[in-house]
Amino acid sequence: MEKTKRISLGLQGGGAYGAFGWGVLDRLLADDRLDIVAISAASAGAINAVALLDGFAHGGGPEGARRSLDRFWTTLGQAAALGPLRPTPFDYLMGRGSIETSPGYMLLQLASATLAPEQLYPLNINTLSTLLATLVDFKRVRACEEVSLFVSATNVRTGKGRVFRRHEIDVEHVMASSCLPQVFAPVRIDGEAYWDGSFVGNPPLAPLVNGDAGDIVVVQNNPIARRDLPYSMADVNNRANEIAFNISLVREISAIQHLGAVLDEESTGAARRAPVRLHLISGTGVLRDLSISSRFNTEWSFIRHLHDLGQMAAARWLDTHVDDVGVVSTLDPAHVYASEEAPALSS
Repeated sequence: MEKTKRISLGLQGGGAYGAFGWGVLDRLLADDRLDIVAISAASAGAINAVALLDGFAHGGGPEGARRSLDRFWTTLGQAAALGPLRPTPFDYLMGRGSIETSPGYMLLQLASATLAPEQLYPLNINTLSTLLATLVDFKRVRACEEVSLFVSATNVRTGKGRVFRRHEIDVEHVMASSCLPQVFAPVRIDGEAYWDGSFVGNPPLAPLVNGDAGDIVVVQNNPIARRDLPYSMADVNNRANEIAFNISLVREISAIQHLGAVLDEESTGAARRAPVRLHLISGTGVLRDLSISSRFNTEWSFIRHLHDLGQMAAARWLDTHVDDVGVVSTLDPAHVYASEEAPALSS
């Protein structure tokens, strides 16, 4: 069947919740009614994006992209079995993906509250960087002309966002976009230090405006709402990040829906006309019920569970809204916040 619906994707960060985004992508790539022509991403969303482009390049197409994503997340989940952030029996009893009683998690939270990232990792060792360099061919990513790519990072010195384009993307750009300041030292690119892109664009929608597709599908895997209050200092810090990481998305969606424009903060800060239709695939309905510590849980069984939730969310969106692509926006602002009335997904 000929592809008839061209879409751009906005992929959020969210730590291990990026596996929910993997599930969404897995389902969208399997649907031959859709043609993904551009991706704007931050943090874990950027990891998904480069894995997708690596598999898509040189004739791999959607199936190649699905295999590449599967390989990355499967390898990450298997590696977690040997890592320090493994759930304990008490965590399994609590459920909700918790690793709150994991000695490695407790040590990380204690150390990050008292030590700078450079003291935590004096040799600047980052296993995620090694995994990306091993599993993703960035030459293929840069050569993937079928899909445009935009990755955000936050300039530590200026506080402004920077968006890297496909032709310049390498491991360090993805690591900059994924650099949580409480855990990792800033990533230096061209003499400037960068932190997680989610602070300024999670994901940035401006690069997708006036692009090759008139429809932007935002994949939200960073919960803006939680049912429970944080009770530990680690939970407070993680919850504060979740709220901060959604501010830019809410602001851009509001600008597009109410003003018909979006701010391009990377250059002049001026408003750009946004003749686009917005759609949302959100995991907040289920992710809000998980333990806040689960953002750091990369155990394979949990990663696979998140993937399955993402697939279900994407399938439900396709059943409900795929015919609206190219016709009308379907994004309901209430679902960005996941109000109590917003339907939750069953697992």
